[in-house]
Amino acid sequence: MIHITLPDGSIKEFEKNTTPFEVAKSISEGLARNIISASFNSTTIETTTPLTEDGNLVLYTFNDDLGKKAFWHSSAHVMAEAIINFYPEAKLTIGPAIDNGFYYDVDFGEEIFSEKDFKRVEDKFLEIARGKHQFKMREVSKADALALYKKENNPYKVELIENLTDGDITFCDHSNFTDLCRGGHIPNTGLIKAVKIMNVAGAYWRGDEKNNQLTRVYGISFPKQKMLTEYLHLLEEAKKRDHRKLGKELELFTFSQKVGQGLPLWLPKGAALRSRLENFLKDAQKKAGYEIVMTPHIGQKELYVTSGHYEKYGEDSFQPIKTPKMDEEFLLKPMNCPHHCEVYNFKPHSYKDLPKRYAEFGTVYRYEQSGELHGLTRVRGFTQDDAHIFCTPEQLDEEFKEVIDLVLYVFGSLGFENFTTQVSIRDMKNQDKYIGDAETWDIAEKAIISAAKDKGLDYVIEEGEAAFYGPKLDFMVKDALGRSWQLGTIQVDYNLPKRFDLSYTGADNQQHRPVMIHRAPFGSMERFIAVLLEHTGGNFPLWLTPEQVIILPISEKYQKYSEKVLESLENSEIRALIDDRSEKTGRKIRDAEVSKIPYMVIVGEKEEGEETVSVRKHGEGDLGTFTLTDFVAMVKEEEQKTIKKFK
Repeated sequence: MIHITLPDGSIKEFEKNTTPFEVAKSISEGLARNIISASFNSTTIETTTPLTEDGNLVLYTFNDDLGKKAFWHSSAHVMAEAIINFYPEAKLTIGPAIDNGFYYDVDFGEEIFSEKDFKRVEDKFLEIARGKHQFKMREVSKADALALYKKENNPYKVELIENLTDGDITFCDHSNFTDLCRGGHIPNTGLIKAVKIMNVAGAYWRGDEKNNQLTRVYGISFPKQKMLTEYLHLLEEAKKRDHRKLGKELELFTFSQKVGQGLPLWLPKGAALRSRLENFLKDAQKKAGYEIVMTPHIGQKELYVTSGHYEKYGEDSFQPIKTPKMDEEFLLKPMNCPHHCEVYNFKPHSYKDLPKRYAEFGTVYRYEQSGELHGLTRVRGFTQDDAHIFCTPEQLDEEFKEVIDLVLYVFGSLGFENFTTQVSIRDMKNQDKYIGDAETWDIAEKAIISAAKDKGLDYVIEEGEAAFYGPKLDFMVKDALGRSWQLGTIQVDYNLPKRFDLSYTGADNQQHRPVMIHRAPFGSMERFIAVLLEHTGGNFPLWLTPEQVIILPISEKYQKYSEKVLESLENSEIRALIDDRSEKTGRKIRDAEVSKIPYMVIVGEKEEGEETVSVRKHGEGDLGTFTLTDFVAMVKEEEQKTIKKFK
């Protein structure tokens, strides 16, 4: 008999060679019907894999991320078979699952695979799926694996196999199709009920532009047709909310090839919106005891060598800037933290001085590959709402929890109510990726988990996602379309204080090393605004929106009264403007709706005579007639409702 530990902590006894499917069936028939993947002792296995020893078993359905991964990885196999049916001379390379679906990189040779081919491949895919073919794993010797793909004249698979160790090579079979594969599949093809090929793109073999260019075929699949229909509808909604489209329509930001790829230019309305976001956080930081600092956009290369950033990211950063002085090199700032360490080092500190909380909206630069740039979400120059807290080890828990409170305040004021958190720890199998010793890493990871528990956060632990200098708590926010984004982050760091020889005098009059907390509730201003744009569809909270009210005179005769209304609103600190174009009122209303201005105030003879305003609200229509005093009060009340209280 073997003992299987389930995620809820319960332990069940089974006969040796029991499969995950049989374990699921012992729990409930419903679970057995829906299980599509499993992991045993943190290793992905098939639902038909015999369990031969005691261990921890997790069962996955399509609702789980790892369940989706198995579903989409299996679908990549089926799509590859369907493609080969029409293009028997094509060479298959790799076909992984991705966040939304899967892809397969294919060398079509002289053939061209395009959108006109999508439908017939989808139809063939579903025909194969209906066969309910089982996915079966088998071990293959390196010699046999090489012989197969040399016979098929597939140099890509041969290259992959040559880099594998004999004894670790497995194939996956389904139907009459075989592929090199490490595993992680659904039980059979019949679970796939709907598929859509989304698009094709060029991709170099192994991401190297010196290699052959392949055709990357993207697809997505679901266990129900309804789910595919809903997903495609979601994509259409996402297109409408695309921050690049809305940013242009609302005149918030732009890009210029002359300035350079990935370097956004903020237009007046966007700059004003950014400024309001910054002031919002600065006000909260002031209440929380932060001090504002400012640091330069460049630093000597040696600064980033000391911090470890040059070793870890130097090759992917903008290259050093040489000065007229021999051997003097500077880097565009990739991170603010090394600069803040030097701010701390300005003078000696006592334990009575701590914690020191330094905050800065600091612009940093990273050379992202051009193919990875995407609007504001992936740029080469961005501003972090960065702060670094230097505290004693005894203060760490309280300080970390207070930062959590600050992040929750930010999210609440901007309508991000649906989020989870992720405790990102080391990759225990590859510790060369990190700096520092195991003991301080253990302390830091336990501190984050303890704080997350005490604050009642819904969190998961993700191995291998830590920063190179320390573990972190990442906030994963779901937007209005259900998409997940990583926004705020809090990190615990024992290593940079050591590298920069930071210290404070303790109560024992001895020198001690402070602990450093890195935190950024927004993450980066650019990415945060992009996500906020798509989350709200451009309908920002009233306190943040670029223009709160637009005044629409029905003719030029009412220009003076419009100016009086404008003055009254501005005196009440309401952002307003007049649309005095020679257009019909209906056109002005339509344009204001497109511009997503929350309130439209229409003035004519009646309003001027009674000193009132006729009010329309964006997306709702006519609200009726108000005195100016009552209208101002209504706007102010709504504004206050959309921003939370902090401390």
